Amino acid sequence: MVRTVARPTPTVDVVKQPRPWRSIIADVILVGLVSGPLAAPFLASTGLPILPQIARIIYFMGDHVCPQPEMGLAFMPPYLMAVCMRCFGTLMGLVTMRYLFSVNQGQEPYWLNRYGLPGLILTIGLCLVYPFELYAQSWGWWEYNNLIVTLFGLVSGLGLGAYIMPPLHRAPRT
Repeated sequence: MVRTVARPTPTVDVVKQPRPWRSIIADVILVGLVSGPLAAPFLASTGLPILPQIARIIYFMGDHVCPQPEMGLAFMPPYLMAVCMRCFGTLMGLVTMRYLFSVNQGQEPYWLNRYGLPGLILTIGLCLVYPFELYAQSWGWWEYNNLIVTLFGLVSGLGLGAYIMPPLHRAPRT
């Protein structure tokens, strides 16, 4: 009878580094940016004492960052989402890139910050898709369509996220 002896496998202790503060702050801001426009119509429609005031703050911020807040979706008629779908598409692009960064830690070739100046130029080009669509709409090339503006916003958010997520969320070198 032959006995085989299993070699001991070396155990590797994974040392989990704490998240940098800039990563935590960026995630909190992103959660607020995504949840605020969605929550505003629901907060505004309640009869509870403080929630409509919070909704007014969200609408105030949406009015100052969104070029067409009157085109927001009507989640709780007559209350609209605090931003248009172009802005919300941009936020969805940022959320998508945040998720992809959490999956691969910035190691894939589509992270634009690794390419220096050409990556920055490509990022600016992708971000300019957003105002191009807005101006094309104002010039009468097409009417406002939620699908079109969401896709243009998504492209801008993906481009911006592909550049800013690695510097924001990368663990500091020790």
